[in-house]
Amino acid sequence: MPRPLSGVADLRAAIAAATTEAAGREGIVPGLDRPRQDGHGDYATNAAMILAGTVKRSPRDVAADLAEDLRERLGAGLDRVEIAGPGFLNLFLTDDWYRDALDAMGESPDQVGPWGSGGAAAPERVNVEFVSANPTGPLHVGHARNASYGDALARILSFHGHDVEREYYVNDYGSQIRNLGISIQARARGEEPPEDGYVGDYVIQLAAGIDDAATRPVDEVAQAGVALMLDRLRTSLASMRVEFDTWFSEKSLHETADEAAQSAVEHAFAELDARGRTYRSDGALWLRTTEHGDDKDRVLERSSGEHTYFASDIAYHEHKRERGFDRLVYVLGADHHGYVQRMKAAFANFGGDPERLELLIMQFVHLMRDGKQVSMSKRSGEFVTLDDLVSEVGVDAARWFLLNRSHDTTVEFDLDLASQQSSENPVYYVQYAHARVASILRRAMEESGGAGTPNVRPGPGTETEPLHATERALIQKLQAFPDEVAEAAERRAPHRIATYALELAQAFSAFYRDCQVLGVDDLVVAAFRLQLCGHTRETIASSLDLLGVSAPAEM
Repeated sequence: MPRPLSGVADLRAAIAAATTEAAGREGIVPGLDRPRQDGHGDYATNAAMILAGTVKRSPRDVAADLAEDLRERLGAGLDRVEIAGPGFLNLFLTDDWYRDALDAMGESPDQVGPWGSGGAAAPERVNVEFVSANPTGPLHVGHARNASYGDALARILSFHGHDVEREYYVNDYGSQIRNLGISIQARARGEEPPEDGYVGDYVIQLAAGIDDAATRPVDEVAQAGVALMLDRLRTSLASMRVEFDTWFSEKSLHETADEAAQSAVEHAFAELDARGRTYRSDGALWLRTTEHGDDKDRVLERSSGEHTYFASDIAYHEHKRERGFDRLVYVLGADHHGYVQRMKAAFANFGGDPERLELLIMQFVHLMRDGKQVSMSKRSGEFVTLDDLVSEVGVDAARWFLLNRSHDTTVEFDLDLASQQSSENPVYYVQYAHARVASILRRAMEESGGAGTPNVRPGPGTETEPLHATERALIQKLQAFPDEVAEAAERRAPHRIATYALELAQAFSAFYRDCQVLGVDDLVVAAFRLQLCGHTRETIASSLDLLGVSAPAEM
């Protein structure tokens, strides 16, 4: 009889092999899920139902044959298999399968990183650009959500096996930068900024930090202001544990090393002209974006010779493409819905695959206190900043509450709940579970005199205590981690990791409630439960790290 297969990956492989053999060909991908109702097995597969059409037999007849095949393939790992409903196969697994599955988490020869990592079938070189707020004011809570999401997505993609570069696009070119300089200069002279200028105390602080701001040329003042603002932005983002590999200057797209060279914008125009993708009308230069699904062609250069914002954007995208990235991911604000199709059209005009250009639109953040929404006003220059948020609730709670909902839904951020140190606060609950496991493992080490606990396994025919239902449930949840990472990476969904981390912490709490860990006389049981605790601690820590949240050893 073959050895029991170890873990969900091998279980899925056994089902796929049985399906392929029955079909006489590859390419049929059966599902494997945990049944929603108790008593329906440990796992269930729809393999017979999706195979029935191919072999032209009833699903239940196919299920009977697959059941026999799986009994051979799974050996001692399978207790029994039942056929349910129209042809589902419910698999009931033995304690041996669960023990082998737990062992396999730390022993796989193909595993080069932490449990659950490196699962990408086709690793890509990915550029993730996020935040990219204009350097004309402090970051607010909307930027905090963008920063948390972009950073978590980059962490997940990297953990999954992709080569990821984080990028911030610095909008340091154009009228908004000149307006910043005018506003700073006005404050330096003791005057009010113009009606379309920037207000708020931070402008006064910028004016105080720039020598001769009242008398220097306004463009110099503007660039000095940008430099100071970028320092503030970096500090604020670092407080959220967000770092960038590249800070890309928009101004650099319009600059050249010498008069003979082309700027990046001019290079993009020349590339599009060579492809026949631009035309002149009424003195302006237009890009043929309607041919790729846009609602109208777009102006790149006005009749005055002035470049549009779109010109910078397409030059920037082409610059990235020429840098050799396989995929470009942009995390954009809620006001960018109309931007998506035109950028995909522009990308296609350069010969790029629009499917490899992803533009993810974030939704808003509503801060709630005492059940009421906290007002925010950008017009007056007074708003809740990223720094304010981190100062009030801490970086861990800030990131968790900004990440525990899908990016395309509005977040209602409960400031009161985020500040609580109780089991009602999900991030506190998960962190406390990690700290509790860490404490158990420390105590076990102390009690063993620093030798740790041996990995003792029952030998053939050895009687040992059956696994408790909560032990099985915790192992099942641990086994689900690689699939959760893969889903979070594929769907660009960090909130799935937050949900998983909370469920894992709940599964551990149930196990700890029902199963004694320390002081167990049965050495086999003690070793197994400590091994289970060790893998739980590592997986909670990995989950929290993917969210950019700390995993404290003590609380």
